[in-house]
Amino acid sequence: MITLSSIEELKSAKNAIDQLKKDYPNLFEKLLEAVNLTRAFQFKYHYMGSLIMDEDPGQYTPIFVYGSVLRLYKKELQRVKDDPNSHVLKQFLSKFKSTGYAKISLLALGNSPESLLGASSIR
Repeated sequence: MITLSSIEELKSAKNAIDQLKKDYPNLFEKLLEAVNLTRAFQFKYHYMGSLIMDEDPGQYTPIFVYGSVLRLYKKELQRVKDDPNSHVLKQFLSKFKSTGYAKISLLALGNSPESLLGASSIR
């Protein structure tokens, strides 16, 4: 998914992530673990976001990946979804859906909003 984000939108998302980290540290830590696992498996961030939001990942579903790896990945994402405050994360992701799951993930990893300006095809 190609997204074009304004600096204001990215800063707003970053502030919301910082607030999530402050108010729900356990939930944020689980999200960060999911982002890092997604990165380690070289899956698309859109795939991760779609699974968390119970959306159809469609073309972002990894191909040529062992079923056992996908089951492990989905099991780890289920930890995020099973958190008692997961509704807060879903509200956040829904609010900033136009920013894109990839940019949200990169902001959670500590990238600055300025580094994510412009068109992006990170998935």
